[in-house]
Amino acid sequence: MSVLLRVTLPICTFLTLSAQARFPGLTLPPSGNNQKAEVIQYIGPVRVSVSYSSPAVHGPDGKDRRGQIWGKLVPYGLVNLGFGTAKESPWRAGANENTVFAISDDVLIEGQSLKAGQYGLHMIPGQDEWTIVFSRDSAAWGSFYYDPAHDALRVKVKPHGNPYREWLTYDFSNRKPGEATLELQWEELAIPVAIRVERVNDLYITRLKQDLTTTPGFHWQAFSAAAQFAVTVENLPQALEWADAAAGMPFIGVANFETLTLKAQILEKLGRNEESDKLVQQALRLPTTTALEIHMFGRRLMSEKKSAEAMKVFQYNAERNGDAWPVHVGLARGYAAAGKNSEALEHARKALTQAPDEVNRKNLEAMVKTLSEGHSLDQ
Repeated sequence: MSVLLRVTLPICTFLTLSAQARFPGLTLPPSGNNQKAEVIQYIGPVRVSVSYSSPAVHGPDGKDRRGQIWGKLVPYGLVNLGFGTAKESPWRAGANENTVFAISDDVLIEGQSLKAGQYGLHMIPGQDEWTIVFSRDSAAWGSFYYDPAHDALRVKVKPHGNPYREWLTYDFSNRKPGEATLELQWEELAIPVAIRVERVNDLYITRLKQDLTTTPGFHWQAFSAAAQFAVTVENLPQALEWADAAAGMPFIGVANFETLTLKAQILEKLGRNEESDKLVQQALRLPTTTALEIHMFGRRLMSEKKSAEAMKVFQYNAERNGDAWPVHVGLARGYAAAGKNSEALEHARKALTQAPDEVNRKNLEAMVKTLSEGHSLDQ
């Protein structure tokens, strides 16, 4: 079918529509060569999709309709399509069947709430302003049976110019962690619709709670990863609950360097420093803790401007692991932070002879050069 059905349906067109409507499982060419299309975008954990049929600026007969789309082929305002039950219909925002907009969770559309679900997407075009309609009728054919009483939401938006698009296309622009803009783009016009997910991090937490009741919940690593995310969004009570599970849940939790230092980090953020320190010492002294894990913990302390504490960790690493890689790297950084360049240079040179790969070798060569010239290191 053409983009808009008007007044009279030829018998052959009606039969095509009827056959496809009655037998949707049949693999038939799309009416009017309006190819089916779908675009999917996640905004945070929220799945947003638009399923539509995509007409071209050039008609099925090859006629160039550029400059004849808006206000003509797609009339402004509501129109009587001459078929179905609707006396005044919006544009189906595509061709053939309903354009279907679906969201997995509640969102804000242009600042207004729309519940999770599937909607027929319609539009009322205007020269300067468009009305976007989300109808609870998502399975109808086009706008022929449109009923405004079934609207879930209407919002108004401003169209803007856009680089030429031969095929009607839906795309997502201005993507951010909790928002994006859905745009209908066709010919030289774009219709933007702003979508926002409120409290996106809370939604992630909710999803993680659900996830951890399924297969991932049988692995301490999953609880550890969830706890780390909760730390980044400052949900410390939830982070501590998951960190406790990662370190000590019966049959699942494992008290290793990762889980204990993660829990210690959360306790420190909660102001429970004595408990945090005890866990750190326990983690550092586990038989399974590696020289690299101790070194990386010291580096984390350095990044937190805790140079004196970091030096103690580097020195402990040397006492426990001797000349193992990367003990001398840590000592070089620790001494450099304390302003002891000669000691730092000595350990940097030792570390250089142990470099396990080209990246580390080049970094250590640069460190030796910097210290040899009497400069301080970038910690």
